[in-house]
Amino acid sequence: QVQLVESGGGLVQAGGSLRLSCAASGRTFSTYLMGWFRQAPGKEREFVAAINWSGRSTYYADSVKGRFTISRDNAKNTVYLQMNSLKPEDTAVYYCASSRASGSYNLRSSYDYWGQGTQVTVAS
Repeated sequence: QVQLVESGGGLVQAGGSLRLSCAASGRTFSTYLMGWFRQAPGKEREFVAAINWSGRSTYYADSVKGRFTISRDNAKNTVYLQMNSLKPEDTAVYYCASSRASGSYNLRSSYDYWGQGTQVTVAS
């Protein structure tokens, strides 16, 4: 069983930055693929970014590439999402997720555990 707790969301002006954190329980965090997804009102939950167990491989949705950076600290069982140059269309609930198996990093079905989400609102 893995528990994920996100933090760091909030209200920010367009062009601003936020850093999300996701703290994970469990001894095998360092072996998991970790991902961030987001869901805007009335829309499907979509992939944002993912990072492999070592942190050497990262993956991004085209919509956030060059603006968002995913990273992890296995010693702290924490994954981060640094979000810069935020846009109103980035407004959503952001979810952290973990995957034990090697599946497609951008598919929700690849992930076993999910956090409760943290709200990010970007004002224009």
